[in-house]
Amino acid sequence: MSVRTFASSSVARDVNFTLHKESFSAYNCDEPSLNVSYSKDDLIKMYKSMVVMRRMEMVSDGLYKAKLIRGFCHLCTGQEAVAVGMELALTAEDKVITAYRCHGFTYMRGGSITSILAELLGRKAGISGGKGGSMHMFTPNFFGGNGIVGAQVPLGAGIAFAQKYLGQKAATFALYGDGASNQGQVFEAYNMAKLWDLPAVFVCENNRYGMGTPANRSSANTQYFKRGDYIPGLRVNGMDVLAVQQACAYAKEWTTSGKGPLLLEMETYRYGGHSMSDPGTTYRTREEIQHMRSNNDPITGLKQVLLEANVVTEDELKAIDKAARAEVDQAAEEAKASPEPDMGDFWTQVYQKGTGVPQLRGREPEEFHNY
Repeated sequence: MSVRTFASSSVARDVNFTLHKESFSAYNCDEPSLNVSYSKDDLIKMYKSMVVMRRMEMVSDGLYKAKLIRGFCHLCTGQEAVAVGMELALTAEDKVITAYRCHGFTYMRGGSITSILAELLGRKAGISGGKGGSMHMFTPNFFGGNGIVGAQVPLGAGIAFAQKYLGQKAATFALYGDGASNQGQVFEAYNMAKLWDLPAVFVCENNRYGMGTPANRSSANTQYFKRGDYIPGLRVNGMDVLAVQQACAYAKEWTTSGKGPLLLEMETYRYGGHSMSDPGTTYRTREEIQHMRSNNDPITGLKQVLLEANVVTEDELKAIDKAARAEVDQAAEEAKASPEPDMGDFWTQVYQKGTGVPQLRGREPEEFHNY
């Protein structure tokens, strides 16, 4: 990435960059421009967001190992650039739906750190309890439990259908991993989205290993951005937050201008395993992981860009790092202090108010709960 000078305007003072020539590969569409421009505030916001997200996942790792988080826990460490770059290209009217590794997207869509960590801990302050703030995000496989691998993709197509039906100039970004890319419902969603020219952006987060199988062993075609067939696609360097933002802005413009759906493949990498129960080293080498951390880390990469462009100083970045750590650590204490939900809460918010039934059956045939 080359850095150009500040704009002459003392008001805007945008910083201009030229992305690496291999940031994008296109299929049946033009590549986005490699020339991008950002304000100092946006650049710092991207850096801070990724640092907070990384720290939040590190804390989640510790809480899981302390047996405070139970069940499954899927961390997005290493993949922060996808959620951060995407959000910078969207507005509150746009929608995001995903499944595994959703903590970062939830944070970027407006969920508080406390509410996310409390949700993982199963506490009352958790975001599913409705106290995490207004969100424009759907997480069917995690914060709500709805479906199996890839099930969020046709739901995303449905949300995009609603946007078009209501005449909204907004897009839905439906995310899934390379491990879900062979699901039949994904291709069914492609078909409907193209038939009706829905404002749907299908985003494959290709972190190479699915649940633990290398992509070339699970997929006959690993060029995921070409698998929409009749839907144009774009492969993106998902470890570069600026490339991600540019690609998502391009995708939003494409879909909301009436051109129909678009498929994005974010080439990214998770540093940990599929979940906390997966060490992540049985199907790849430690050397490979270390190489990716050393040469492709999204936070380190943006840090170098900011320093070379004289956007911030090393000391200012250290202060951001320190503040992010303190913010997440404080949120973790608040989440742990939150009480567990009352048993009665398990039987609420099942139906929309006014549409419920007088009784809801429990886990056993003779168990009923009255409203």
